[in-house]
Amino acid sequence: MLDFRLHVFYTVAKRLSFTKAAAELFVTQPAITKHIQELENQFGTALFDRRGNQISLTKAGEVFLRHAETIVATYRQLEFDINALKGKSGGTLRLGASSTVAQYVIPPVLARFRERTADVTVSLLSGNTEQIEQQLLNKDIDLGLVEGRTHHSDIRYTPFVKDELVLVCRPDHPLADFDEITLDDLKTIPILLRERGSGSLEVVEHALRRAGLRLTDLTIEMQLGSTESIKSYLSSSRCMAFVSVFAVQDELRAGSLKILDIQGLSIQRDFYSIQLQGVNEGLADTFMRFARHHYRNEGS
Repeated sequence: MLDFRLHVFYTVAKRLSFTKAAAELFVTQPAITKHIQELENQFGTALFDRRGNQISLTKAGEVFLRHAETIVATYRQLEFDINALKGKSGGTLRLGASSTVAQYVIPPVLARFRERTADVTVSLLSGNTEQIEQQLLNKDIDLGLVEGRTHHSDIRYTPFVKDELVLVCRPDHPLADFDEITLDDLKTIPILLRERGSGSLEVVEHALRRAGLRLTDLTIEMQLGSTESIKSYLSSSRCMAFVSVFAVQDELRAGSLKILDIQGLSIQRDFYSIQLQGVNEGLADTFMRFARHHYRNEGS
């Protein structure tokens, strides 16, 4: 088992909070303090600067964290490899997913994966693409699933499923009965968009640029922080919005939203899995093989 004092240090260092670490590890705050003090006594140096209720890593603490991250990652890989030898797939998988993927794409995969691998502990963090990339760089997650790619040199991007961003509106919109609209029509329609940092917004912006338009050419009603808030806003307005086709399956079936084609504009993209360059996580790779197989079968 991973040395518990190391586990305590790692958790405190990542959360920069004794209180949060105690809650996460299900121990008391005095116990957290005791373990950290024992480590500091063992190595003869302070690992944290304490200023009131705020803590930060000392230089020694930063060195300790770098090594702790390596040890924790090695232990997780050891756990996976030993379980694999025993014909099991146990271990811990920390996932992060950008909003659209977390809400609409990956939950069915997680449910099926859980059925097959009940001994795997999975956690899922959500945020926009930039936030998930930062969580990966901070080693807070083992694997990210994102809507866009920023070509960060420390991150390896691998496509895993195709998506299409479509323009949707309420069925009683004045243009809803048109087979398609023009780019000039698009300029005049109040449009809802995702926030800056969203992979969806980046893809829309790039597709518009290829078609000779800029975001500033559109009549932007508002930028919202989630697809769910966009769908809710649409239900009470005559705006239109670009959303992932994954996100509106229920609404399309129910007839509460309708897709409008745009002449000369198609917005397709890949969702990507992301891992740190040079890092191979056995359980993360196993999960991605399962996810790709799931969507290959869904599309066949």
